[in-house]
Amino acid sequence: MTRDAERRVPDPAPGGATPAFEVLPGDPDSVVVLHVPHASRAIPAAVRSGIVLHGGALERELDAITDARTDEIAPRAADLAGRRPWVFVNRLSRLVVDPERFPDDSEEMNAVGMGVVYDRTTQQDVLRRPTPEGRRSLVATYFDPYAAALAGLVRGRLEAAGRVTILDVHSYPRVALPYELHGDGPRPQVCLGTDPFHTPTALRSAATAAFAGVVGEREVGLDSPFAGCYVPRDQHGVDRDVAGLMLEMRRDVVDARPDELAAALGTLVDAVEG
Repeated sequence: MTRDAERRVPDPAPGGATPAFEVLPGDPDSVVVLHVPHASRAIPAAVRSGIVLHGGALERELDAITDARTDEIAPRAADLAGRRPWVFVNRLSRLVVDPERFPDDSEEMNAVGMGVVYDRTTQQDVLRRPTPEGRRSLVATYFDPYAAALAGLVRGRLEAAGRVTILDVHSYPRVALPYELHGDGPRPQVCLGTDPFHTPTALRSAATAAFAGVVGEREVGLDSPFAGCYVPRDQHGVDRDVAGLMLEMRRDVVDARPDELAAALGTLVDAVEG
């Protein structure tokens, strides 16, 4: 992929009303991609018609499931970094599709109806009743183009810089929600999700140091309540030049200290860039 191609991504949203995702370009030599998958509340009308929640019930579900303000924190961190990273932002709600799920039976969240296409809510009530055809349509329209564009951006960074680190920017609630499969563990102010293949010790240590400056070292935890990190499927478990780390910031801290968290993320970007 050329750098010009990196700067423009397709818009698969029906009618073009809301772009499905957006790339905020970084420095041509940057090795960092900040990925913001769950910050939006936007749902295209064609998708909204299949969701059974209405009015306040839908708003409450969006409150519960949306990683609010992460789409503010990541661009702010990019502004603060010495070398601007690339930022890939999902502009649609994860209630449309969840771009971070595995699109097959290996996805553990299928067990609670929250795989690529959610059919259950965070409270485990009915969200939608998709037909097999409807499910395939959502995947083809939204999930596949998103995955292809993000994988293309990562390949472009590899071609340009020789390595890439994906920092996956999330937030999560202080109290566990019923859908969480691993919600009974610690819920630190910042949780670092790691992968044994794609998260080197130096990256984990740099993230711990950066966020400990905001919340204290005791409040930076590993892999609880959420573990793992996002890597495109064609590079997952294959390419060690693609590193990854998931940053889960607790929402009460996001609300209270967004600028400090953005600064910590910018510090981490600088550490990765070297």
